[in-house]
Amino acid sequence: MNEWRERLAAKRVLVADGAWGTELTKRGLAAGQAPEAWNLDRPEEVQAVARSYVDAGADIILTNTFGGSAFKLKKFGLRDSVAEINRRGVELSKEAAAARALVFASIGPSGEFMEPLGTITEPEMVACFAEQVRAIAAAAPDGIVIETMSDLAEAKAALRAVRENSDLPAVVSMTFERGARAIATMMGVTPQQAVGELEAAGADLVGANCGAGIETIVEVARRMRPATKLPLWFKPNAGIPELVDGKTVFRETPGEMGAYLPELIAAGASVIGGCCGTTPEHIRLFVTEIPKLLAQQGDR
Repeated sequence: MNEWRERLAAKRVLVADGAWGTELTKRGLAAGQAPEAWNLDRPEEVQAVARSYVDAGADIILTNTFGGSAFKLKKFGLRDSVAEINRRGVELSKEAAAARALVFASIGPSGEFMEPLGTITEPEMVACFAEQVRAIAAAAPDGIVIETMSDLAEAKAALRAVRENSDLPAVVSMTFERGARAIATMMGVTPQQAVGELEAAGADLVGANCGAGIETIVEVARRMRPATKLPLWFKPNAGIPELVDGKTVFRETPGEMGAYLPELIAAGASVIGGCCGTTPEHIRLFVTEIPKLLAQQGDR
């Protein structure tokens, strides 16, 4: 049994970490910089973010490798550093975790569109992610999370790369938006459609992150649960982003997000963390409140 399965069986709901991008920005990451470059240039800051979530009590932390694909890094002149950036990203989180938390390596969108909307073929997309996966796997994380995906075809290409180049458990987490008529990805894929195809493609966990606040994520969970038997993974934003004095601000407090935890757990969440705007304080509250909520459910 994989360690994540053992921990999930013991706890019923695991807590993942919160945002990385907004935390690195607080530490001086400038607009237009590649966050992943800090794995090499400012590793102490990257490790500080990882450690802050371990200290908050997270069961799972991610890595600073979200934009670590060749397509993404090429835009910053870092194409030749794919292997080093991804390997070091995993190492920094593992050092911070010190066996207290599991480390799941983050793989985000490539930034390119696949055919027919773009020019990238499926084999090219798989090859791009395969290079990243091999570098990640060499550093031996506990799993991989393919996250913030809007294009189901790209998500499946990344999952194929994981399956063909590692034996690591894989989470696939899509991004959904609440429209006037439905909750769907920007490509029009519903939560039900996404989890059905991802389960068939070999995902170990499925879910959603970013794109919306926890209220919408609860609705996503309610749609996903009847459509799959896989554990569900959710990392909502700290509310809807606002632009204040030229800066993106997320206003939802730990307490405001925490108010939705009972509904998210009831909807079937197995892993709960945070995305943009969430902080170690949000995660610390989740760590405190989720066991209480599970105990209350058990008393009923």
